Amino acid sequence: MLARRIIPCLDIDKGRVVKGVNFLNLRDAGDAIKNAQFYERQGADELVFLDITASHECRKTTIDLVKKVAEVVFMPFTVGGGIRNAEDIRKILLAGADKVSLNTAAIKNPRIIFQASRIFGSQCIVVAIDAKRKAASCKPQATSRLITKIKKILQPEACSVKPEKWEVFINGGRTPTGIDAIAWARNVERLGAGEILLTSMDYDGTKDGYDIALTRAITEAVKIPVIASGGAGHP
Repeated sequence: MLARRIIPCLDIDKGRVVKGVNFLNLRDAGDAIKNAQFYERQGADELVFLDITASHECRKTTIDLVKKVAEVVFMPFTVGGGIRNAEDIRKILLAGADKVSLNTAAIKNPRIIFQASRIFGSQCIVVAIDAKRKAASCKPQATSRLITKIKKILQPEACSVKPEKWEVFINGGRTPTGIDAIAWARNVERLGAGEILLTSMDYDGTKDGYDIALTRAITEAVKIPVIASGGAGHP
């Protein structure tokens, strides 16, 4: 039987919940505290709060918001955004969060994953991976120009396609890293992460269903739990 956990992921900007599509065109979606209470009443198993502008704006996650959430909800919740070191993690956990999510900081300094898991335990260290599919490419075949032209006429789409790959983005999806998502997932597991929060930038906000190919590729590459995010629209 599949392990089922329903975990709403709330993107936060200036203390408000925001929603967009493919990490773009963000719109206000209400008060963070009220959203948290709503999802708890609906039976969510956990919550995730991601301050999506904290790293980009070089500021830290608002501790006051973490404290307020901890006062009104009783399910476990994870907080991410603007976390740079072990002291930031300590403050968020002391404010009431059960787990912390590392993304930009982990890319810039992978050792923070190892340090945090040793200090606080890997069970509360989540690494968020925002991944975007890289365009498939075709390998040119050693054939004559005439044969190549004929193939293009008869089968214009025919080519030798490389396996699907996804690139990791940071700073709230603004900055490409050139890092392969599958390789990075393996690395964060090796460094001690207890869980991966995997968001498909291609499916984010579309309500067209999850990116099954991406999710399968990551879950087959690691043994730690993977939370699939981006694309949910129906049960």
